[in-house]
Amino acid sequence: MPEKSPPDAKPPKGDSTAKPPKGDPSAESPKGGSSTKSPKGDSSNKSPKGDPSKRLGPRSAPQAVWLLAVLALGLGFMAIQSLTQLAEIDYRFFWEQVDAKNVTTAVIRGQALYGEFKDPPLPPKLPGSEPSATPAEPLPKQFVVTIGRGGLDEGLRQKLIDGGVFFRVEQEYSLDGLITIVWLGLLIGMGVWLWSFARRTRDQMVGGGMLGGVTRSPARLYDAEEGGGKTFDDVAGLKGVKRDLQEIVEFLKEPEKFLKLGARIPKGVLLNGPPGTGKTLLAKAIAGEAGVPFFSISGSEFIQMFVGVGASRVRDMFKTAKKAAPAILFIDEIDAVGRQRGAGLGGGHDEREQTLNQILSEMDGFTPNETVIVIAATNRPDVLDPALMRPGRFDRHVTVDRPTIQGREELFEVHTKGVPIADTVDFAKLARATVGMTGADIMNLVNEAALWATRQDKAFVETDDFEYARDKILMGDAREDILTEKEKQVTAFHEAGHALLGWLVPNNNRVHKVTIIPRGRAMGVTQYVPSEDRHSMSESEIKSYLAMGMAGRAAEILVFGEHSNGASSDLKNATSMARKMVVHWGMSDRIGPVAYHTDHADPFLGRELVQEGRTHSDHTARMIDEEVTRILNEAAELADQTLTKHRDKLEALAMALLEREEIDDVDIAELIGPAIDPADSPLGPPLPTYITPDKITAAPTGPAD
Repeated sequence: MPEKSPPDAKPPKGDSTAKPPKGDPSAESPKGGSSTKSPKGDSSNKSPKGDPSKRLGPRSAPQAVWLLAVLALGLGFMAIQSLTQLAEIDYRFFWEQVDAKNVTTAVIRGQALYGEFKDPPLPPKLPGSEPSATPAEPLPKQFVVTIGRGGLDEGLRQKLIDGGVFFRVEQEYSLDGLITIVWLGLLIGMGVWLWSFARRTRDQMVGGGMLGGVTRSPARLYDAEEGGGKTFDDVAGLKGVKRDLQEIVEFLKEPEKFLKLGARIPKGVLLNGPPGTGKTLLAKAIAGEAGVPFFSISGSEFIQMFVGVGASRVRDMFKTAKKAAPAILFIDEIDAVGRQRGAGLGGGHDEREQTLNQILSEMDGFTPNETVIVIAATNRPDVLDPALMRPGRFDRHVTVDRPTIQGREELFEVHTKGVPIADTVDFAKLARATVGMTGADIMNLVNEAALWATRQDKAFVETDDFEYARDKILMGDAREDILTEKEKQVTAFHEAGHALLGWLVPNNNRVHKVTIIPRGRAMGVTQYVPSEDRHSMSESEIKSYLAMGMAGRAAEILVFGEHSNGASSDLKNATSMARKMVVHWGMSDRIGPVAYHTDHADPFLGRELVQEGRTHSDHTARMIDEEVTRILNEAAELADQTLTKHRDKLEALAMALLEREEIDDVDIAELIGPAIDPADSPLGPPLPTYITPDKITAAPTGPAD
């Protein structure tokens, strides 16, 4: 029979199964519910003026309380509905159960009788109904039956007494009012919650909100004392850069000294250089030297999925920094948001451009910003918008290049503090062997060396540990026992060819180590170490480099009569260098001193959309290809001639590699003698590194008589 949800029935005392529990608000709330409430009075969410470290967070409103209240009302209503569901039976079936003495208690309330079965019976079969294939389920233990308007008459009273039913009569009442109150409470609670949600969503658009402040600036504040307080003493290998930035520190310390003479400090400083050179550390050192708050943010943190969030974050970021003035605002990887406007597929209305426009307005606009210095870092200054680079915004551009030999030596001294180093370790030699490494690379190298020394159970980190770490970083882990005997022989002669050309042909970097132990994707490696840092190369030096690159392939042909595919990387690098000689550097007499290249360095389909793909004709392109081929053939011929002339030395190096698998410059000198004198080079004597004053002749001042 269908079930009904009537008003609550109260059975006789002592029968807990028929008595619905009274609503206990504490019972409706889950344990520990208070932990979900937002803490009130959290001082960390306040941002008093003059204390920028207390960032404004989402306000602690009674939203959680309202949510819990609505949840409690809903659960209470559901409990009432579920706990008072009774089986509705007809009057005849009720009489049958009373006669069978299967009714234990009864409560008469108006026209309804609420009772309880002793043993729940099966539901009665309706007249004319077909038998069901599945067995019927017993009725619930509690039931209700309609007895008519008369209520408890004399016949019903006698029937209940004869059936042994304990019964009582109660005044009729209804739960309709309670249900109405519950529904009103639910509606009011939902209304208040929606109002609170709308209000907080509106507040969020100005920097707050219950979603954590999507439009608030995510800039992090670093106090001068935090992290030990970085200073210029913690920055090694960047003397020139520190000298340029010292002026910023002096202005932040004593601004009156500059303002008295009408000087204006740069509003922005752009640090550009390769990754890992210490741009972020320099910005922290400036703040530490000046003793001012330092706010840090990444350029990618401005752009989110919501339109307008980036510009709002910029406004909030500058607002927070101005409250803490004088302060430094550091934007790392500014090229993520400061790329040239109108470039690429985004057009002129994308979110990135709105954010950039807001940065331009905040840095220069109508609001003076003398006490907040913006320092930005990037490794792609060429893609930044010109309006961002002009004086008045980023007035000063500082190049943070890779450290020199002296700088790398200082970096080794800084990063080995706290690391037990053996007395035999020579930092000057390590600095010469780590050309091109940045401060981050050297820090990683020192850590790898310490890890390797620990695995070897050493008490000190030794030179060979640094060598192992350098090889692992530059070439990868060693992969032993992957070459066949034939491949080892080919690799040994290939690397011996590289090493011999580097040893005999001057103007090359000095050979440091040769190995046929596979590392990474290479089956063998010849390492070179320059005697000094170089920033340019002469034509003869480049030709020596090309001959050295072709020597591995030439050695294979000389010994085995054919070459393998192991020279693919050598050919690729040599071809790239030869093409640059022709189209970039004007080192071809046939082409002349003309640059035929187009700069395709700008990414993201930016400026390339408006650039011409090629600036020369097909005839010139064919001439360029012919010149590149000629230069490579000359390099291959020089390598072949040199190796043929010194084949005994080539075989000595190859045999030593097959026996030891790895040799260094000392071993090479013992095997084939010292390096060739530059004057005896097949390329002729190299150009002098400098010209003494006595070699300089004055130009004629007039025509000769």
